[in-house]
Parts: sequence; structure tokens; C-alpha cells
Amino acid sequence: MSEHDASAMSSRRPYFVRAMHEWISDNYQTPHLVVDASLAGVEVPQQFIQDGKIVLNLSHSATNQLILGNDRIEFDARFGGQSHHILVPMYAVFGIYARESGQGMFFSETESPPPQPPATLEDANGVGAKAPTSKTPARPRPQLKVVK
Repeated sequence: MSEHDASAMSSRRPYFVRAMHEWISDNYQTPHLVVDASLAGVEVPQQFIQDGKIVLNLSHSATNQLILGNDRIEFDARFGGQSHHILVPMYAVFGIYARESGQGMFFSETESPPPQPPATLEDANGVGAKAPTSKTPARPRPQLKVVK
């Protein structure tokens, strides 16, 4: 049995999105991604957002340079005849489904955006100092044990 902390594991979401994209494409259907367009880091054409969400066609014929990464989905696509670079952080993905059948996967758990690094303040000498932050205890680093 492993002693790994489940909260330290990486998100399952990018793996499920990639698997569903492949499965939908292999079955000759059109993968569509549902995105929470109101979250920070989402770069999509604003005029196509409805009720804070946008649905993106992720088919190979509709995208150029598609990257289904662990932390984001990125590609170029045409909207209304104009080319746009699309960037969707993985935490903004609600789900992925096949347009033709509606089969797919939606995520019930919400993932919050990663915390932003603290801002630095310049003092009179031009030396950076960390901005004041709340004192939260740091998570102890995992340690290896020798078992005989």
C-alpha cells in the first residue's frame, strides 16, 4: 500500500479530457469542450460567450496546433471568419462531449485556479521585498524512510 497523500496527486481532469477526445474522435464524432469563460486565464473570443460559458469544437479539422496539456488546452481556430488563439486552463473545463450523440464526460468537482505568486514591493533602494501575506503553515515535505 502506498503512503502517498491523495491531495498531492495531480488532477485527473487532463487525463480524462485527452481520453475522451481520443475516444470521440476515434468514433468519427465531433468533440466539443464546455468551458467556464468567466475564470481568470481563459482566452476565448468574448462575443461567443453565453451565460458565462463557451462551447469549443476540438475536432482536428476545426483546430490548428491543438495541445491537450496537463495544465491547459491551447489551439488556433477560426470564429466568424477570423483566426483566434484559444487558451483554456484545465481548471476552467466543465466537460467534453460528442456533438452527434451527446456522450461524454462532465466534471462535478470544481477545481480552483492555482494561487498567484505574492507580489513584490520595491523599497527605497530598489530591492524587492515580499508583499505581506497571511501566515499559513507550510505543508511538510515528504520524506523517504528506509525499511529493513
